[in-house]
Amino acid sequence: MLTPVMKVFTMLGEGGIIWILIGVILLFWKQTRRTGAVVLLSLLLCLIFCNGILKNVVARPRPCWRNPDLAMLIGIPGDYSFPSGHSASSFAAASCLCFQSRRGGAAALFMAAAIAASRMYFYVHYPTDILAGIVLGILMAFLAEWLMRVLEKKGVFQWGKVQK
Repeated sequence: MLTPVMKVFTMLGEGGIIWILIGVILLFWKQTRRTGAVVLLSLLLCLIFCNGILKNVVARPRPCWRNPDLAMLIGIPGDYSFPSGHSASSFAAASCLCFQSRRGGAAALFMAAAIAASRMYFYVHYPTDILAGIVLGILMAFLAEWLMRVLEKKGVFQWGKVQK
């Protein structure tokens, strides 16, 4: 009964697509442009550090690879397990949204938690993969915010008076 709901959440996190869309949409309005840029920067950092570097350095096999006789409810991912990219990107974007708005951030954190839980539900991640993804995602959000402030001080970006 829970499987169709979890499939929706896991698909929303696929490739960070929901978070990319939110980031791009936020770029359209002056009041949210900076937030959109920080969301997209945090996702880029997750892609580089979590999916590009850590997954390949740690090279942890997925739980479903170790138990190939189990009937899977979704397709078996081809990349390594640690850390969870879905969790990292979801918590990076949700944390960035929390910096801007408590209400919007709370909704984003709920969706991020559901996306992360769906990855264990479908037996493609260990709990430690999810936990590492959450921690790394939050760290990438803070790093993106810090980098944006550095770039703003250097005059690379000027958002106007509507931004923090």
